[in-house]
Amino acid sequence: MIELTPERITAVTGIRIAAEGSPDFAVRASIDSRRVAPGDLFFGLPGENSDGGSFAGAALAAGAWGVVVSPEHAEGVTSGADGGWVFVTDEPLAALQDLAREWRRQLGARVLGITGSYGKTTVKDIARAILPGQVHATEENFNTEIGLPLTILSAPAGTDLLVLEMAMRGFGQIELLVNIAEPEVGVITGVGPVHVEMVGSVEGVARAKAELIDGLPDDGTLVAPAEAGLLASHLERAPAIIRFGSGGQVFAESVERSGDGLNAVVRTPDWTGQFSFPFPELHNLDNALAAIAAGVALGFDPGEMSARAGRIRFSSLRGERIALPGDSVLLNDCYNANPVSMKSALEHLASHSDASQRIAVLGLMGELGEESDAFHAEVGELARELGIETVIGVGPLANGYGPDHLVEGPEEAAALLRGLLEPGSVVLVKGSRSAGLEAVAARLAEMGAGPDG
Repeated sequence: MIELTPERITAVTGIRIAAEGSPDFAVRASIDSRRVAPGDLFFGLPGENSDGGSFAGAALAAGAWGVVVSPEHAEGVTSGADGGWVFVTDEPLAALQDLAREWRRQLGARVLGITGSYGKTTVKDIARAILPGQVHATEENFNTEIGLPLTILSAPAGTDLLVLEMAMRGFGQIELLVNIAEPEVGVITGVGPVHVEMVGSVEGVARAKAELIDGLPDDGTLVAPAEAGLLASHLERAPAIIRFGSGGQVFAESVERSGDGLNAVVRTPDWTGQFSFPFPELHNLDNALAAIAAGVALGFDPGEMSARAGRIRFSSLRGERIALPGDSVLLNDCYNANPVSMKSALEHLASHSDASQRIAVLGLMGELGEESDAFHAEVGELARELGIETVIGVGPLANGYGPDHLVEGPEEAAALLRGLLEPGSVVLVKGSRSAGLEAVAARLAEMGAGPDG
């Protein structure tokens, strides 16, 4: 039986008990008192605008079985705990992370960690779908020093595999996440100019991502692209490597489009067979190969993975196809953007050669450092080279694309699009999350018939 008693929690985290509560407890964690469910253990984390410990009483009132707070908040909730446990620590976040590591160990589940400058969420979505057993994976953007432990602690008993995204916001963050999750297989999707402001250069990005390599066990395996680029100098430290993509051990011998999907003949070291993928984007084939390679590293049968390929569904705002009136289509890919993903999205838009017109609605690409202007200009030039008929820039920084139209914000972009659309149009909406382009997609979707296919 998997169990984390209050006494065990204090032993693995170093926190102390300030008040005892009822004997009913669970391991699920929460950091938002407004979303506490009965049976949650609430962690009062300090934040930029408020200290979560201030809401410990509200969390107990909402049904939390216990709260973890810093000393200054403990006294205020001890007397009013109403049967709830009160734990005290100087570092509630460290306690959350320590508890997640312990739960991961008690689960006995295998762990797949995924990072990279692009594609990691898509690889996670594909891996969650095609890998067998009871799989628990990162939801939304729960891939940080807070989100990853919350993901682990939400995994139910009986979980066979944890598929965990790992974000990078600076040196040491991947190392921290690996220390919590202890993955046996790690995927690095690739390295590009993303979060450059945090680490100084693209070479710094590669070094930060390579912290995943250094955290793998001696019998672990790294999954990396065949074209490793700046990551190449770090690969010698991997205990074992499986490469994906052309020139790697897991690659597509052939691929053809079939309606809104792709049929690919995939070769692995010990298997060759067909995968039918429910997505049309060629760049997502590499993401699928990364997920298949991870499955091979974990010892799963590629034939079984192939049989599960039809289950693939992508997270919201990532390549979602929405039908619009007049046989037009919206490609809603506005969760995030960087030069590599912009290139892939524009190439996919350009591949719609039978469209009456192709329109790219582009917001800024964030955290690119001193070369930001050059990267935006390159994307704009690529759009022209690919023959994209109309480029709409959203926000001042999007002027760097050299757009045909520059608008102030998402609402203005949606209004402009309503006047530009004609039957058979294909519209791409893409930008960093800070651009807020989901509002453009939402306004256009109000015109449409919902998801396409």
